Formats: sequence, C-alpha cells, structure tokens
Amino acid sequence: MPQPDRPGPIGDEPDLRHHGDAELRDAGAGLTDLAVNVRTGTPPDWLRERIAEALGGLAAYPDGRGARRAVAGHHGMPEESVLLTAGAAEAFVLLARALGGSRPVVVHPQFTEPEAALRDAGLAVRRVLLDAADGFRLDPDAVPPEADVVVVGNPTNPTSVLHPAEALARLARPGRTLVVDEAFMDAVPGESESLVPRIGTLPGRTVVLRSLTKTWGLAGLRIGYVLSDPQTVAGLARQQPLWPVSSPALAAAEACCTERAAAEAAEAAARFTADRAHLLARLSGFAELTAATPDPRGPFLLVRHPDAAALRERLRTAGFAVRRGDTFPGLGPEWFRLAVRDRATTDRFAAALTAAGVR
Repeated sequence: MPQPDRPGPIGDEPDLRHHGDAELRDAGAGLTDLAVNVRTGTPPDWLRERIAEALGGLAAYPDGRGARRAVAGHHGMPEESVLLTAGAAEAFVLLARALGGSRPVVVHPQFTEPEAALRDAGLAVRRVLLDAADGFRLDPDAVPPEADVVVVGNPTNPTSVLHPAEALARLARPGRTLVVDEAFMDAVPGESESLVPRIGTLPGRTVVLRSLTKTWGLAGLRIGYVLSDPQTVAGLARQQPLWPVSSPALAAAEACCTERAAAEAAEAAARFTADRAHLLARLSGFAELTAATPDPRGPFLLVRHPDAAALRERLRTAGFAVRRGDTFPGLGPEWFRLAVRDRATTDRFAAALTAAGVR
C-alpha cells in the first residue's frame, strides 16, 4: 500500500529539474537517443511546412483564436475550456500560481515539473509514493482526504502505467482541484482512460494538460494546452503574459488538430504499441532487467537493474543514452527509463546490453 510521504531535507532531495535532454548535452555526435520521449523522425514534412508558412507573418502579434477553436473542436469542448500554453511546463507554473490551494499532493513517481512549480510558488508539497511491488498502480485511498490539489500523470512518466479513469475519478471531490497530466495520452490507442470526457461532470475542479511535444517532435517550439471548465481556464489565463504562444506554435497546434494529423497520431500510437512489445520481449531475455509494470502503455519503459548507474555509463560508451531514474521521487539508482524506438534500434540496444555484460 503506497503511503503519503513528506520530502526529506533539501540535501537529500532528487534533482527535480533534471530531464532526459541532460543525458545528451555535451555528448557529441553518435549517441542513439533512448533518453528523450519524443517520437523519432518528427516533425513530419507537412507539419514543418505549416510552421514555415507561419514565419511570413512574424511581424504581426500572435492571434490564438484559430488554434483555440481547432483544439476545442478536436476534443469536442467549448473554446472557453481551452487555454494554449508554451508547452505543458508553462501550464504547471500557471496552475501553481492560480489554484490557490494550500495542501497540494503530487503522486510520484511522475514528471517532476509539477512539484517544482508548486514549490517555486511557495507551497509545501506532500508526496504520495506509489509502490514498485504494486507495479506503481494508483490507490486513490492513499491520497490524503485533506488535499486540495492533487497532481497525477496518465499514462505516467516514467513508469508507463495507465491508470483507469475510474480510479482517477475517485480522486475528485468538492473543494479539490484534480490535475491530470496527459502529455502522453495521444500515444495510447484510442486515448483510453483519458479524463477529458469527464471534465465538468466530476465534483470539484478537473484540469487536464496536454502536450504536442512528444508525438509531433515540437520540444523546441513549446506548445501545449489546458482543458478545464471556463472559470478555471479564465483564472489561468490571467496569469499569462500577453501573447504567450508564438505564431509558429499556434500554426502547429492548429495543424495537429486536423483529421490528417489525427490519423497519423493513431498510426503512431499503434506503432508504439508494437515496438514496445518488441522491446519488452528483447528485455525479457535478460534476467537482471525487470520492467516496472507488466502492462506498460506509454512510449517508454521504466526498467530496474541492480547496478543501473554503472550500466548507463557502459551503454554511453556503446553509443546509447538512457534516462537515469533516481531524479524521480520514489525511485532509486537502480532504475532507468528507455524511450520506445523501432525494432532495428531495439535489436542494436539488446546487443549493446549483451556486450555490456548484462545477464
């Protein structure tokens, strides 16, 4: 049973600002990137062209109305329920400033920026640490009833666990804001277990965050959005500066909400599913490696090895960058995360594991 846990002294804290791109900085050419959860081969040519077309209008101030309409239509929601942001990371900062909660809880292991943003806003964050023995599955009863803000990822980075929507709905209650980070939901076929259809139907406030970074390869462009009730969206918007999202990013958001984009995203989700199964099968041949969950649903895997830190260095020497796990609260140095890649890359990685002495 996972238990609420308060952070220890600052000196013992994991580095909440460490992200997968740090594994590649100053590494030189030649490393195969398994550390960053961005789909390879992106952005596609048609999306690059739409972004390039927007460059001709850079003299004008950005107008987000078209992109907002497109996102709203994509999710079948009113425009007033959509807030465009400079990536999901900005949304976490806005939420920390605007929510007004005094007893926030973050469910870990998960993406660390929500907690970092809450701490930067001067809030004392309480943690609920999910248990590896339970496959990092969510137990709603582990969340303290007095929590007035609860943040959880789905599917969760880095565990790749997809929590049932019903379990998440049990976290909703009057006087509480439930924040669900669905940055990787479009990598799940059919977006099953998304809480978007439940917005406005649950007690309290429900806020869902989405990112266009992962599936479309737009980390450098910074574009994401918030879905919630109109009052919450308006409150978050008041925390934004004027023109917070650039014209090229707005063009990308609009383009990623077309029928063509939806079909490509569905194909990518199906491909992730097949490629992830192949990765799991290859890893199962190593007795020293254990996947965090038997049913991963994100485009990445969390893996345990008894000496993961040393293994990561050997893999770097062999040309592969993987994401360290000990910067996620609730994980230790025996964990690392792998992005799902194509089968040929996985086969090369399996060969590197063998060469690195993994049994």
